[in-house]
Amino acid sequence: MILYRLLPILAVVTALSQPALADSCGDLAIKVGVETGAAIGERIEDFVRFAAGADMTLSLSCGGSYPSSVGAQFRGETPPAEYYALFGKAGHAVTGIAADMLSDAARKAQAEAQTRRHSKVPAGGVQVTCSFTKSDKGTLTMCAAIEQADRS
Repeated sequence: MILYRLLPILAVVTALSQPALADSCGDLAIKVGVETGAAIGERIEDFVRFAAGADMTLSLSCGGSYPSSVGAQFRGETPPAEYYALFGKAGHAVTGIAADMLSDAARKAQAEAQTRRHSKVPAGGVQVTCSFTKSDKGTLTMCAAIEQADRS
């Protein structure tokens, strides 16, 4: 219980200890880490990957003056409730849209993706898109909140 409460603090400490995060993408990465408790992992110019728990990761694509997106990945076909909560929090950090609205849109998009492999659901000015793939490595479910307007 105490560790769970410390995760957001650890995310901030980790983020602040990385000087490469001193830019707009770094600012978004810190917001995602604080809001979700996910640990910042791989970072390249306009992309950040986060470790987010058992079988889950987050990814942030920073658009600069272009739309940004945040995604959540789950190793499996049927994500647990925690996946949708994590997705909502990450989406809120990037877009400012209510986390519960984004979580609900992801649930709907993921259910539609079960029959069509890919789907899009509008939510508060962003597109929530979900898809899944099956390979010899297993099933991967992916949802993303993609901004629709540029940030300039």
